Amino acid sequence: MAKGIVLIIDDEADLIELVRYNLEHEGYTVVSAIDGESGLSLIVTQKPDIIVVDLMLPGIDGLEVCRRLRANSGTASIPILILTAKASEADRVVGLELGADDYMTKPFSPRELSARIKALLRRSGGFRQLPALIRHGSLSIDPTSHEVRCGTKRIDLTATEYRLLQFLASHPGFVYSRSSIIDGALGRDITVLERTIDVHIMSLRKKLGKCGLWVETIRGFGYKFREASSQE
Repeated sequence: MAKGIVLIIDDEADLIELVRYNLEHEGYTVVSAIDGESGLSLIVTQKPDIIVVDLMLPGIDGLEVCRRLRANSGTASIPILILTAKASEADRVVGLELGADDYMTKPFSPRELSARIKALLRRSGGFRQLPALIRHGSLSIDPTSHEVRCGTKRIDLTATEYRLLQFLASHPGFVYSRSSIIDGALGRDITVLERTIDVHIMSLRKKLGKCGLWVETIRGFGYKFREASSQE
């Protein structure tokens, strides 16, 4: 049985075939596109479980692909892994800010790529047995559908943002270091720099609007989810 559908968007044919060979050997179904426009079309028809995308693509580049996916409620929760030759910290931060869940640079290890894909897929569906609803004031988190609402407004989050929010909201009042958040919400088998947690938290708060006030920065330590007062 196939483990899931992986969409590779990259203009290097040899790289696509290398990735296809290794992933299909492990039981994944692999579909591919050589540019951003055809990749976006395949997402509609193939409904992939995860997307691996290069940043430097002809036409619509990888960053724009990420932006469009996260802006669409139908694709906002699909895990995205950026695989690119652009290795600077600035490129990594921009990719994460636009909604990527992980970032790998070329040249890469096919075995590591497979491990990262496996970890992202596991975590994108890893909270299905949690309680039916987590509610704090006007903020509600439904672990069965991964739906987050602030009042009546639905909030579209990336898979990583959702996992961070769910983890913190499940432990209100506890202060977690960035390292502890990586361990508890993401796992050490995904390579995440501690400083990128700040990027994800910043994006999460912005999307949550007034409900972002639940996530507090504890200067010098990390983050916590505020405990509700008797008036909330």
